[in-house]
Order: sequence, then C-alpha cells, then structure tokens
Amino acid sequence: MSRYLIRRLAAMIPVLIGILLVVFVMVRLIPGDPCLVMLGERATQAQCEAFRERFGLNDPLPVQFARYAVQILQGDLGTSISTGRPVAVILAERLPMTIELTIGAILFATTVGIALGILSAIHQNSPIDVLTMVLANIGVSMPVFWLGLMLVYVFALVFRDTPLFLPPSGRLSPGISLPPLARAWGLEEVEGFPRILLIFLSNSALFNSLVTGNFQAFGDALRHLILPSVAVGTIPLSIIARMTRSSLLEVLGEDYIRTARAKGLRERIVLVRHAMRNAMIPIVTVVGLQAGSLLSGAVLTETVFSLPGVGTQLVSAILARDYPVVQGFTLAVAVMFALVNLVVDVSYAYLDPRIRLE
Repeated sequence: MSRYLIRRLAAMIPVLIGILLVVFVMVRLIPGDPCLVMLGERATQAQCEAFRERFGLNDPLPVQFARYAVQILQGDLGTSISTGRPVAVILAERLPMTIELTIGAILFATTVGIALGILSAIHQNSPIDVLTMVLANIGVSMPVFWLGLMLVYVFALVFRDTPLFLPPSGRLSPGISLPPLARAWGLEEVEGFPRILLIFLSNSALFNSLVTGNFQAFGDALRHLILPSVAVGTIPLSIIARMTRSSLLEVLGEDYIRTARAKGLRERIVLVRHAMRNAMIPIVTVVGLQAGSLLSGAVLTETVFSLPGVGTQLVSAILARDYPVVQGFTLAVAVMFALVNLVVDVSYAYLDPRIRLE
C-alpha cells in the first residue's frame, strides 16, 4: 500500500506541472491588458510600461513561467497584482468556505442519493421506482441558481416566522463573530506556513467555533450552510441515486446473492453485507468525481448565497487579469482534486478484497 501511495503521489507531479503550464498559457491568452484593467483606460504608455516592469510582464513567457515555477518550488504562490496581497493568504481566507460547502453538499448528496437509489432498486419497476427516478431526473435538470433562489424564497421568506426559517445568505448572523485563532491562542507573531495555516483554520467558521467552544456560532454556521449545501448538492444527489440503482440492480442479479438468499439469510443482511459492498465501487467513483468538481468552486451558489468562496474569487481574478491569483487557486484546486482521486482509488481495495493495489 505504501509503495502504491508513493507511486501515485510521484505521478501527480508531472500532472500538476502540466496543469500549471496550461493555466499559465491560457490566462495570458485572455483578451485585455492587465495594465488597462488595473489602471484604467486613461493609463499612459509610460505608466503601463512601469506596471509591466514591476510585475515582470515584459519578460518572455518562458522566463515568466520559469520564475513562477521556482516560486512554487519554494512554497510561494506569488502576490496578487490587483491587491498586492500574498496569494497564499487570499487562498487561506477563501478555501475554507468552499471546503465546508463541498463537505456539506457531498454529505447531503451521498446520504439521500444512496438511500433513494437503494429504495428504487429494491422496488424495481414499481411506482416508488418510477417516482424516485423522476425526482432524480428533475434534480439533474434544475439550474443551481434557480434552485438556490427558490430555497431562499421558501425558507427565508415563506417560513420567515416559523421554526423552519433558514438564513438566506452569509456565513454567520449579525452580532455573531469569531476572532482569529492566532489572537485566541496568543500566536500573533507566527509567520510563514504556520501563519497561513492559522488563517485557514480561523476562516473555517465550523472549526473555529468548535475549537473555541462557541457553540452558538457553530450552530449558526451550520444553519447558514444548509440551503447552499442543498442547492449545490441536488445535481450530485440525482447522479448518485441513479448510479446506486443501476449498480445495485446489477449486483442483485449475481449468483452469490441468490446463494445467500438460498441459505436463509435475511434480506437486510443480503442487501447490506453482500450486495451494497460490491455495488459501492462505481458509487464511490461518482462521489469522488462530484466532490472534486465542487472543490473547483460553485460560483453561482456562492453568488446567490453571498458566500466568500474560491469560485467568486477566481472569477474576479480572471476579470481583473490577476495572473498570480488565477494560477495559485487553480493549482490548489488541482492538488485537492488529485488527492480526492487518490482517496477513491485506495478505497477500492477496502470495498472489494479482489482488488489489489500493486
């Protein structure tokens, strides 16, 4: 297992280099001059020359890429052109929101999707099966921004004065705040990677409130996460439900399932111990792919619910031609996507003993 993990991690290196190179080139093919975007249309030629010289944009592309690659090897993601702040700090502030949203959406999609898929499979060709698959198809077809607006309308307006009320936007209610962990733990002078890690943990509302014992803020952060998680998790839920149904139906027709039933085992035991474990491999694959795609940033969901995540920041950086931010965020998302795929591959050996990671 350890040799397999080492080989997979080593294989990620050329993939990430390729992603970095492609993003580096594609970002610079975006029409528009960063100087004019930053300084305005009335910027003089001299001002633009000074701007390009300051950020190294006058150098040939191979030189710019080599310089950026050296920075990455040193653990430096660069500095934002538009704000002058380190990209690592901006990423540490934005990434926790996207990770919380991804985890919430995947938990919702996986739990409900697998349950609906099992229900549909064990009642094949019944009205329950038809209704479940119709709901799954509707879930895939609904635009995320429309569903988000409808959820806000129902739970924030229609149910405004009822116990079903849910916050329509933001991460915390007015009057509830969370201090930075560096201040709470007396670590104000920390620099380098520990400082970035503290910023990351501080901007995770759930983690921050939990470790500081602020359970009121923890519950409030969870309530704020419900509507966006449901909105962005509906499409993955539908895909997982359909995959669970088809995979489980295929397994239920195998000889060993008929043997287990002939031995007198209860249907629940046959389903849980024998059928579901072997049906889980394609389901886990789909869950991993959906989690990886959500990590890239649910732009529309973050916009509808006013969430400061990776997606909205990445779009803003693209519009501003902020090359370091786009490159740093894309590289971080690519690393997380690759790690999610690695976890999925490793889980195969535990789900199916016939699979060996050589």
